Amino acid sequence: MDLSSIAIVDHHAHPLLPPEVTENAAGFRPWFTESTDPEIHARHVTHTLFYRTGVRWLAELLDCQPTLEAVLEARAAQDYTAWVRRLFDDANIALMLCDYGYQGERAYSQAQMQALLPFPVRPILRLEQLAETLILEHDTFESMQESFSTRVSQARADGFVALKSIIAYRSGLDIGPGSLNEAAQAFQALKGEVQRTGQVRLDNKPLGDYLLLRALEVADDLRLPVQFHTGFGDNDADLRSANPLHLRHVIERFRTDLVLLHAGWPFYREGAHLAAIYGHVWLDLSLAIPFATSSIPAMLGEVMGMAPFSKLMFATDAFTMPEIFWLAARWGRWGVGRALETLVADGFMGDEEAWTTARAILAGNARQLYWQGD
Repeated sequence: MDLSSIAIVDHHAHPLLPPEVTENAAGFRPWFTESTDPEIHARHVTHTLFYRTGVRWLAELLDCQPTLEAVLEARAAQDYTAWVRRLFDDANIALMLCDYGYQGERAYSQAQMQALLPFPVRPILRLEQLAETLILEHDTFESMQESFSTRVSQARADGFVALKSIIAYRSGLDIGPGSLNEAAQAFQALKGEVQRTGQVRLDNKPLGDYLLLRALEVADDLRLPVQFHTGFGDNDADLRSANPLHLRHVIERFRTDLVLLHAGWPFYREGAHLAAIYGHVWLDLSLAIPFATSSIPAMLGEVMGMAPFSKLMFATDAFTMPEIFWLAARWGRWGVGRALETLVADGFMGDEEAWTTARAILAGNARQLYWQGD
């Protein structure tokens, strides 16, 4: 199935960095891995399938030799804005939801992303980043948590289409009861850290859990979807505590729509199970696509065998440079198409059902979730 005609709703992505960040090999290679280990970047990335197919596919697009040196030279000869537009036009992305919490102040702003890209870009509110900003700004726990609740309450009015939590990276998905007293004590300890270093990282479990539960209460009232990082990521994420099954008590307590990002990889069976039994749980396929590369159809075959097709959503989770968006879209269309071809060949669905399912996974389900079908 050639799914290139289906415009993608990229419901989970991150902003670009300035092009000079990736203008040479040392800046380009690291984005083909989730590893932050310089040894991986220098010696091993070039031996991954994602990197090798990426270089070859980009060389075909740029009509140059399939080497990184040739790709970078041909890329540098392009007008940057025109090159970005070409990649995104070819990827056929119709709409993007962007989490700006990754890469900090180096990353393009919402205004810069919207000016550069040829389709609507809508922001997602990253909860832990908001909390860290407010911890820096406020002297008391009471004023900080009041400001946090107010900002989350205003999220939809401020243009955010979803909330996002990376608590899996900080203290894990086994969210505790959220003790007020413990959270207040943790706030005071973090303020001491701020005084010493001028910085703060919200990895204290009592405070992180407390604030997340407050945000989920607000999201329940607003019917605002909440995205959760689950499964693999860079080495900050401890997979032992990133299994989406840890979220069961949160899932059963709150009724707003919850999106399990990255298929929970390698826990995609667990994610498919949760999406299959809870009406307000959705399974995102990003990051697992494209990093699972040749194994994408096998993963999707298992996910589609368990979860309703109406609960699955493709996204790029792309970042840093426009080439990653283009490559993720290509891998995604290939993987979804190959998985559906197998289902048709095995007699489990007809051709038209396969096309309907592809349109739902690549775009329709995200529109249904984030805009209630509008």
